[in-house]
Amino acid sequence: MSVHVIWFRRDLRLNDHSALAEALKEMDKDDQLLFVFHIHPALTDEFTVRHDYFYETLHSFVENAEEKKLPIHFLTGEMEKGFDQLLTSVEKIEAIYFHEDETAFGQKRDQTFEKWAKQKGLKTVKVIDHHLHGSKSIVKDDGTPYKVFSPYYKKWRAEEKPMIHDYDCQQLKKQMLVNVTELKEGKRAYSQLMQQKTGRWKKFAGEASAYEQLESFIENDLATYHVNRDLPEKDATSQLSKYLRTGSLSIRSVYHAALAKADELEQTEGVETFIQELAWRDFYNMIYANYPNSKNEEIQSNYRDINWRKDHDQLKAWKKGVTGFPLVDAAMRQLNETGWMHNRLRMVVASFLTKHLLIDWREGEKYFSEQLIDYDAASNIGGWQWASSTGTDAVPYFRIFNPTRQSERFDKHGRFIRQFVEELQDVPSKFIHSPEKMTTEQKQMYNCSRYPDPIVDHKKARERALETFKNQ
Repeated sequence: MSVHVIWFRRDLRLNDHSALAEALKEMDKDDQLLFVFHIHPALTDEFTVRHDYFYETLHSFVENAEEKKLPIHFLTGEMEKGFDQLLTSVEKIEAIYFHEDETAFGQKRDQTFEKWAKQKGLKTVKVIDHHLHGSKSIVKDDGTPYKVFSPYYKKWRAEEKPMIHDYDCQQLKKQMLVNVTELKEGKRAYSQLMQQKTGRWKKFAGEASAYEQLESFIENDLATYHVNRDLPEKDATSQLSKYLRTGSLSIRSVYHAALAKADELEQTEGVETFIQELAWRDFYNMIYANYPNSKNEEIQSNYRDINWRKDHDQLKAWKKGVTGFPLVDAAMRQLNETGWMHNRLRMVVASFLTKHLLIDWREGEKYFSEQLIDYDAASNIGGWQWASSTGTDAVPYFRIFNPTRQSERFDKHGRFIRQFVEELQDVPSKFIHSPEKMTTEQKQMYNCSRYPDPIVDHKKARERALETFKNQ
């Protein structure tokens, strides 16, 4: 008899779990399973809304596992110390299974762990789970990575996708190693972690919530996704990113649910558009894996010396949503109030910060990392470098979103703006996109005197950005 350890990280679910499926394939009848989660001391160094959401998801996962008699055991301390404690407490550990993290800190952690395990004579099994295709799976014919999305997507679409792992969670408890008594320090660390969470995200965290949202999106919004996804007033996007980020839901479950729905539809454009978004997620993971410094450094070397402006007041106005551009302000307030922002608006506010205000894209990326509950480094960094024209396959520097035109196009009647910008609740549609055009008397009439005028002039800001980028 031997023990097979599943190391949970940002894969907080029991269903369709690649590492667990791999362990079940390799286990003999008398072997036992052990579920662990490692709490690194640095995890508590900061506390943002994304930490709050992750802790809530972890709590939901632990409760769900315990209800099914599948206990999660906690390790703490520096990684090697935590797993040394596990080896002291549990005999006959044969292998430790986990999902590969291909980028930044996760990649370094995995390399360190594998080196430690080798010294201890332990077998490690790492598998791709967070993405449909890992960073090394979709490459050019010469083996080099793609830098442009279109040819990447063509090859990505043609590749066979992994299937959902099918096993019975109820049967797992027959092989669970339950009595592990020496990991009290880890249990205390978990209790301390749970004391930090606010409870704000309880309704929106965990595996049950994830599957409920997936079913709702597939049935109600997928067919028209290509039409409605750019309209922030409509609740028409998948809202699955937070579940994919924490691993409450597998990417395979999402992909195959979308394909199954396509079989029922006469028109599949909505499905195709959505699947392309899943490919973008893989693409940015591949880019980040190949450009590990891209969180702090522009991928395009010719834009690494841009003379970004340092303007604390304008940066603060952008963060608070008081720029005088209604759609930008509504989007930033949505982020601050809900921990999420509509994807179209992520592009709008990023373009505004980097082109209109000419403020360093890293400032925006950092703020998003603190405010988004679905923060994914690869996608977020990729999106910010795209908007600032500094990344691979990025928007050309001369393409600068006009925030007023974006507002008129994607929030025609101003419903989204009114939802988040309280000062503009009573403003009629003819002024909702440019409230600065009202007279003082009109502003008083429509109760919007407190709303600021634009902090920059669009035309002048555009010319400044063009000149700055052109001179690089």
